[in-house]
Formats: sequence, C-alpha cells, structure tokens
Amino acid sequence: MNKMLALGCLSVGALLGGAAALAADDADAVATSTRVFVRDSTITTKVKAKLAADHLTSLARIHVETDKDGVVWLTGTAKTQRAIDEAVTLAQGIDNVRSVHNEVTVRELE
Repeated sequence: MNKMLALGCLSVGALLGGAAALAADDADAVATSTRVFVRDSTITTKVKAKLAADHLTSLARIHVETDKDGVVWLTGTAKTQRAIDEAVTLAQGIDNVRSVHNEVTVRELE
C-alpha cells in the first residue's frame, strides 16, 4: 500500500512539474510578445509624433505601422516627393528603427 501511495505521489509530482514548466514557457512567450508589441507601438507613436511636429501630416496622409522587427511601413499620400523623402528621413532617425519601407505616393492634383 505504501508503495502504491509513493508511486501515485511521484506520478502526480511529475505531472505537476511538467505543467509548471509549460506554464513558465507560456509566461515567457507572453512577456516576450508584450515587450515586442510595446516596442513596436512606441516606435509607431514616435514616428507619428515627429511627422506631426514637422507638419508633414498636415501636408500628407501618411500612415505609419511598425512590425515586430522594428521595420516601419509608411503608406498613403503626400503633396510632394520632398515631403515623402522627409518622412522617410524622420522615420529612419527614430531609435530602434531597423529600416523604413516607403509606399507613400505623391497625390495627384485634381
């Protein structure tokens, strides 16, 4: 009987230990994804703020997104190529930006 009880306790302990290890892995994954999301949204916010401060968003409809690798994506329209070039340069100057993909086009006058 004592052997059965000991074996049962050992089995339960092994199961709980495995579950604890899986929970720790999940917690690490969540913490990592949360850090990535916060970093990406911080980059996006900084780029948008810089564009607004330099009045480029009043001259254009530039949309900013950042992926998990620190790559900034600029999309939308601007009035001039100069405004587009300035937006790219501003985005490149933000901390933790690895590269900038520019898909902004010059808006045709109607």
